[in-house]
Amino acid sequence: MPSDLQRPILTVSELLRSVRDTLERRFPLLWVRGELSNLNYAASGHCYFTLKDRGAQVDCVMYRSRAQAFDASLREGMQVEAQVLVSLYEPRGRFQLTVENLRPAGLGPLYERFLRLKARLEAEGLFDPAAKREPPQFPAAIGVVTSLQAAALRDVLTTLARRNRAIPIIVYPVPVQGEGAAERIAAMLRRANDRAECDVLLLVRGGGSIEDLWPFNEERLARALRASRIPVVAGIGHETDFTIADFAADRRAPTPTAAAELASPARAELAARVAECTRCLSRDAQRQLGYAAQALDALARRLVHPAARLKGLQQDLVGLGARLSLALSHRIRSFHSEIEKLRIALGGLDPAAVLARGYSITRDASGRVLTDPAQVAAGETVATTLARGWLESEVRKKG
Repeated sequence: MPSDLQRPILTVSELLRSVRDTLERRFPLLWVRGELSNLNYAASGHCYFTLKDRGAQVDCVMYRSRAQAFDASLREGMQVEAQVLVSLYEPRGRFQLTVENLRPAGLGPLYERFLRLKARLEAEGLFDPAAKREPPQFPAAIGVVTSLQAAALRDVLTTLARRNRAIPIIVYPVPVQGEGAAERIAAMLRRANDRAECDVLLLVRGGGSIEDLWPFNEERLARALRASRIPVVAGIGHETDFTIADFAADRRAPTPTAAAELASPARAELAARVAECTRCLSRDAQRQLGYAAQALDALARRLVHPAARLKGLQQDLVGLGARLSLALSHRIRSFHSEIEKLRIALGGLDPAAVLARGYSITRDASGRVLTDPAQVAAGETVATTLARGWLESEVRKKG
């Protein structure tokens, strides 16, 4: 066993960090039931409170991103069920729970019912992203399915008016809470589809408890959403609220206001896009005009007056004539040279030329040219042709 001197000495921070890590590994995300006490919203937006029962209490913190969904619904003494992470606040060495979700106590079975229905519909393929449609970029009209008394309706109408007053808004009034609300919402969705007055539908209502939002967790409404021929954007409750309708709709927005923003193009953005398109078209038109001007200049350079064209052809004709005359002269000289060569060659074969060099031609009495002494007999008369004149003689001897 190591002695105390051999054991590592931890700083306070190292010890508390080790305890925190051990707690977080030992206790994963879990649900705890208790009573809310010492409820306090800080300027930062975080919510601090104590969760207690008859035998104990524990400090809790719910950070702003989560607390915003409950700022109007929590109250002292309220029995709740909190989904928490067990942790340790190191700067104070204080054990605390970090709250991820919160619901009124006793709603656990209802939440389990929500999870079972969600799992069944998801397995059926009702939430398949491939079957969902994007809302149109430029809707001709927007439909809003909600209660006429809902604060969400005012938020949606205000947002739509601010973004683009030119888009017509059609409100399809229907209760969004209470007994039979899910069936009536589904019927209103079918009516909106039959009337076919708009390009996108907004299904909206404000926040509330899981009981208040339960009509949006009904199977009949989920199936009506998937059967809608018009794309549906769901904006139900706060950002942390999720219902079956959110999963069944074509698009889910975290709030009714966000749903209105998602479905409506902002007039200012459209104007900016139109201006940019105008600039692009102007630049393109100027570019095309420039190209056309350059092509016209090139054609103008190629364009020749008929007189100039004729003059050019005439000059070409004169040039061709000169070339033809030159070619004929060369041809004639070549012919003369060939003829002279042939004349010289022929002259070398002329018998008269041979005779002129001292040779002679001898013929017998019949005029036959003699080439052999055997062709004549002694005493015969022969005629000899010289270069100038001829001789007649008698053969006396031959050899």
